[in-house]
Amino acid sequence: MGIRKIDYEVCDGCRQCTRICPEDVLRFDQENHKPLIQYLRDCQACFLCEIYCPRQAIYVTPYRERRAVMPW
Repeated sequence: MGIRKIDYEVCDGCRQCTRICPEDVLRFDQENHKPLIQYLRDCQACFLCEIYCPRQAIYVTPYRERRAVMPW
């Protein structure tokens, strides 16, 4: 579950997704003027970023995925 992708070709860098996220999953990249998925494991799939994106550039998946086990 969580943010599946951000379509950077559609995204205009409005920062709405970084402001609306209650878990602070997204961070804004000052160099590229685009949001980055910084803390994917914290995403609760609330769909707020997808709903409030004015350009529909974010896709959140409701399905649980198996992510790679990290060695720490």
